[in-house]
Amino acid sequence: MSRTALVGGAMALVLCSISIQPAAAQSADAELEDLIPDSAVADPEGWAMDTQAARLPEDSGPDPETPLDGEGEFTLAWPDDDFDFSFEPLETDPELAETLSRRAPRPAADIALPEMADEESEEEVQRVSNEVSKRITLRYPSDFAGFDKIDEFEQRFKDLSDIIQLADGDDNLAQLANRARADQELLETLLSVYGYYDGDVTQRVRTPNEGEGSGENGTIRASDARFTFNIDPGPRYKFGAIDLGELSSVGEDYETLRSAFEIETGDFINEDTIVFERIDLDVALGENGYAFAEVGAPELTIDHARDEGDLALPVTPGGKYVFGSVVSELPKFLSGRHLGEISRFDAGDIYKESDVEDLRRAILATGLVSTLSIEPREVEPPANGEPGVVDLNVDMTKAPLRTIAGSLGYATTDGFRAEASWEHRNFFPPEGMLRVRAIAGTQEQLLGATVRRNNWHGRDKVISLDVFANTIDRDAYEARTVSAVAKYERLSTLIFQKELSYSIGLELVATQEREGTLDGEVGPRETYFVAALPARVTLDQSDDLLDPTNGWRLEGWVSPEVSRNNGTQSFYGRSYVEGRYYQPFGDSVVLAARAKLGTIQGTSLANIAPSRRLYAGGGGSVRGYGYQDIGPKDDLGEPTGGRSLAELSMEARVRTGFMDGALSVVPFIDAGAVDTTTTPRLRDLQFGAGVGIRYHTNFGPLRVDLATPINRRPGDSRIAVYVALGQAF
Repeated sequence: MSRTALVGGAMALVLCSISIQPAAAQSADAELEDLIPDSAVADPEGWAMDTQAARLPEDSGPDPETPLDGEGEFTLAWPDDDFDFSFEPLETDPELAETLSRRAPRPAADIALPEMADEESEEEVQRVSNEVSKRITLRYPSDFAGFDKIDEFEQRFKDLSDIIQLADGDDNLAQLANRARADQELLETLLSVYGYYDGDVTQRVRTPNEGEGSGENGTIRASDARFTFNIDPGPRYKFGAIDLGELSSVGEDYETLRSAFEIETGDFINEDTIVFERIDLDVALGENGYAFAEVGAPELTIDHARDEGDLALPVTPGGKYVFGSVVSELPKFLSGRHLGEISRFDAGDIYKESDVEDLRRAILATGLVSTLSIEPREVEPPANGEPGVVDLNVDMTKAPLRTIAGSLGYATTDGFRAEASWEHRNFFPPEGMLRVRAIAGTQEQLLGATVRRNNWHGRDKVISLDVFANTIDRDAYEARTVSAVAKYERLSTLIFQKELSYSIGLELVATQEREGTLDGEVGPRETYFVAALPARVTLDQSDDLLDPTNGWRLEGWVSPEVSRNNGTQSFYGRSYVEGRYYQPFGDSVVLAARAKLGTIQGTSLANIAPSRRLYAGGGGSVRGYGYQDIGPKDDLGEPTGGRSLAELSMEARVRTGFMDGALSVVPFIDAGAVDTTTTPRLRDLQFGAGVGIRYHTNFGPLRVDLATPINRRPGDSRIAVYVALGQAF
């Protein structure tokens, strides 16, 4: 028969095509043939006519048309019309009368089956009882209470119980009767899932006495019914013979593959385990070169005579292979050579299904295709003990390649801002993007273009050129800038998080800048020409890019620069180092800490353009303060920036049980200082503290932080709010 296996504690149903068969009639056909004589096989009709039954004369019985004379045939007289049919009344049984009285606790007769009304035996009363819900109690022998999966068994019953899950204020007793029968069958199914094939489940149901119910004037309602399920599990069956088809044909890989299927003769039967281990074996085959392996549906034959089940799992390995080439069905759009460059395997590597899946995700991540299929194709069969070769055929459908985007916003600190962009993601195939963007706002205006080649000669390696002109009007400075930035980088991404990522670039800047204004009073505008070679290296040992819970990250950044201003040429270096650490405490708390130190060495503050100085304050820095608002200020009260920077942060990310555990509460404290010296002076630290909320999604946490400055200065806001995607650090 086909059985449905129920998987997990609070799990959904996992459909399992395990065929459960009784071990009966194995030799029935041979024994039956021994009972049939050869003459019956040669001439069935003649053999039948030669039997004693065929030679006896046919007895048709009495003639239905002939009346009976009655003499000697009957010993009872036929009753006369005045026969007295009255009976003497039985005496009342006092105990039965008390049991059936309204005062006595009673079974709910209108929903109880006859066997439910029986008095509980002493054995039943002495069993282990567990009230799994307000309405349901499970009773079972003490040895079953020691079953290692008993908690999982009960939780699954609660999650799937019709009485519990379908409970409603409008329930009636008939509905409860149907649900109770369904729950009884559910318990029997769960018993068999865990190997109890001789299990038996009975149920009892009781309601209060008349007048003592929860309804109006003590009437009995359906919700008053209480159910007890008595479980007699019987013996727990074990695995007998285990047949894995042709798995032994894989030779030296047999031990590796067999160890992936962790079921042995003598283990207790668990149908969930059969499902999971079948998947594990299928995965192991795909990860060890067996590109065309097939693992069929398991068949479990139960033998009640020996309390065992024999498991047969048809496995056809199909030969071992290595990777060949990647073949694109759209070579002018995304060539096979390019797809091979973004794969994480080389020709000649052992075939792995995980590498194929990774390539699938990488192609989809380009944003250039809407549908995709990757199929292995044999080009050389295995021979002479050597693996065969498979190419990967990649069939794609182009996605829309052009995007027009825009945003409109307003903030009390930044004013009005509108942004628009147009991009073509495959303007220079393969993966050559062209983007044109513009910003119009109170504090910033920009017009620029970007050319970017993704996956350039390797996975997540990017080369780009960004040219733009912009004006910025902030409290710290005003700037009119023309810039060109060329960069080569190796990125860490959500689908391929790397231990090492880096970038190196060339930056050319022409900018006219002046420091902040007050009441319309402005200082002189100065012109700076800057050339820089910025480089960054990141070591990442954390467990997640957007929402790390364990590990650490260390990032170093340096930018040697030359600047010319008013005939003065200056050489200096900007740099910082930042470390982040994440330590879990239990399953619901993560302590996160961050430290960042930055410096500018080689020239005085006056020779550095205001836009290239160091600043602190804001949502990604010290929360509670305005953007770039920490540090020295000029006579007008505006931040001037500095040559040294120190930032420290610590927060506790506490998962709550709200919204299915998706909501976290995050108390935090930040500190930061900016100084005109090349070494930060920690006595100048500004502190901010607050609390945040995180809503965890499948693409990262949404962050809302509310912060206040602790050692507030004149002009600092009392409250600051920050909204972003991802953790603060």
